[in-house]
Amino acid sequence: MKTLTDQLAQYATYHRDRRNIATHLVGIPMILLALQVLLSRPVLADAGVPVTPALILTAITALYYLRLDRPLGALMALLMAAGLALAWPLASQSTPLWLWSGLGLFVLGWVIQFVGHFWEGRKPAFADDLMGLVIGPLFVVAEVVFALGGRRALHDAITARAGPLRSGSTVAAQPSADTKTL
Repeated sequence: MKTLTDQLAQYATYHRDRRNIATHLVGIPMILLALQVLLSRPVLADAGVPVTPALILTAITALYYLRLDRPLGALMALLMAAGLALAWPLASQSTPLWLWSGLGLFVLGWVIQFVGHFWEGRKPAFADDLMGLVIGPLFVVAEVVFALGGRRALHDAITARAGPLRSGSTVAAQPSADTKTL
């Protein structure tokens, strides 16, 4: 099994434009919530907590994240539990409201993602490795943790493998040949 650094660095190579990462901070949570909404029907059993395909898939994914890294995995489990807490009430609404909310979030989230990849000039990571669909949410949470100053060693290891972030254009400004240095 690949390590956390392996997974995040591989995913990061497709995400070096800051604008693309910004779209992922919005789009990926929308897509994840959409999947939880859509998969919160049917209720397979109810033992105080509705057992749904969303709950089962969320639990499996959380266990995978925990295996990769306990602190980030625990944070992901909490965030995904919050997503389920939002998804269950939506899934219990009328069928049109359930479908429109789930499908609307799903489509809008992907549109936002593809705008980011247009700016990046590169296809999404999942086009080459389906694990990108699982690693995407973890990448977003890790990026927020990094922005808050956490996990510096992990951030540095990912940057060493994937390269530095770009501010927006794919070509960094280069000094002209006739610029003299003092």
